[in-house]
Amino acid sequence: MKNVFVLVLLFCVPLFSSAQTLQNFHDFEVVTIEGDTISLSQYAGKKLLVVNTASYCGYTHQFNDLEALYEQYNTNNFEILGFPCNDFGSQDPGADSTILEFCTSNYNVSFQMMSRIHIKTGDTSAVYKWLQRADLNDVSDVSVTWNFNKFLINADGTWAGYYDSPVMPNAPAIVDWILAGSEPLNISKTEKL
Repeated sequence: MKNVFVLVLLFCVPLFSSAQTLQNFHDFEVVTIEGDTISLSQYAGKKLLVVNTASYCGYTHQFNDLEALYEQYNTNNFEILGFPCNDFGSQDPGADSTILEFCTSNYNVSFQMMSRIHIKTGDTSAVYKWLQRADLNDVSDVSVTWNFNKFLINADGTWAGYYDSPVMPNAPAIVDWILAGSEPLNISKTEKL
């Protein structure tokens, strides 16, 4: 009987351990706005600003600031990932090709835009589930409330911070985080700039 118990323990412990492993931002695959499936592991070693975008929102002007931030700091191992979403006020109803044309022709967006996703509906994107749930990201529960919410992801793929729509992409705390050394800077979701 003792041998059976030991065998059961040896079999169950690895299963339990793997079930408790949290995902990392780099573990996900997403579809780009051009229709290519990519692994977010390609961004390992880079800090990321992840933002849900919309073409016809009062915050759409932030595309200018996002692009300026990207142009200024992308040589600092920094990238921006834009995820169009139509869940908030139906402010991005177009197809991916329409959204891409809008972003490039009106704002010269050169950072990576992804295929349009859902955040608040039943089929919430897996990436946005991870961004919003502490049981998945191991840091914080956050609820995306509108367009242009901003998440900061450390170079190792861990969750670093969150800012609401009114916080500008070039806010001092975000720029300081981009420029900070290898030491992760955790920014509270409640911090206001």
